[in-house]
Amino acid sequence: MKILGDLSTSVAAQDATTRQKVMKFIVEHGWTTSSVLAGEFSLTSAAIRRHLTYLETSGMLVARSQPASLRKGAGRPAREYAATTRGRQTFSQAYDTFAISAVETLRRLGGEEAVTGFFEERFQAIEARFAELRVLEPELSETESLSIALTQDGFMAGLEPMGKGGTGEQLCQHNCPYPAIAARFPELCSVETSVFSRLLRSHVQRLATIAHGDGVCTTHIPAPQRKESQ
Repeated sequence: MKILGDLSTSVAAQDATTRQKVMKFIVEHGWTTSSVLAGEFSLTSAAIRRHLTYLETSGMLVARSQPASLRKGAGRPAREYAATTRGRQTFSQAYDTFAISAVETLRRLGGEEAVTGFFEERFQAIEARFAELRVLEPELSETESLSIALTQDGFMAGLEPMGKGGTGEQLCQHNCPYPAIAARFPELCSVETSVFSRLLRSHVQRLATIAHGDGVCTTHIPAPQRKESQ
């Protein structure tokens, strides 16, 4: 009986370790399919689905059907997963403490300019995805391209129309991969807003942020001004 008990404990420990690795990957990469995870951790489809089901049932992950813009080929859309607020907080507390300490050290050594430059570099990946989407999928609007680029980076972004008169759109980010850092360093949200404004060639306005305790990060994007006929 003791041998069986030891084996059971060992399997449970291995499962917990695997789920921790899966959570770390999803937190760092955003929306991820089970096939990508299975390949990353050399697991069978059945094994990775078991871990994902456990994490989803536990409230650590949320699932959705892969957006049409990301699908490759025909057939049933794949399911992909992202960390919930609970999952992100449970996993990232130690990481947040380390990251905040690192940025504080950067500020002490290099000043505000170094901190801002670090955050600007962090958003270069999103800018690159945005530029790629503008070339590969020109039928998308600039705001749609930005929303998709953000979602691919883990921000769970979406767009909502503003007003009946077409006054603009509201960009909603339902996830923030680093809320503790953003709460400690408001420069992060300022840099993000500046990136949005530059990419969309518009003066955008931040309305709410997860870092300040709001449920969703929201940004107002005014409608493009119509050119007057000559």
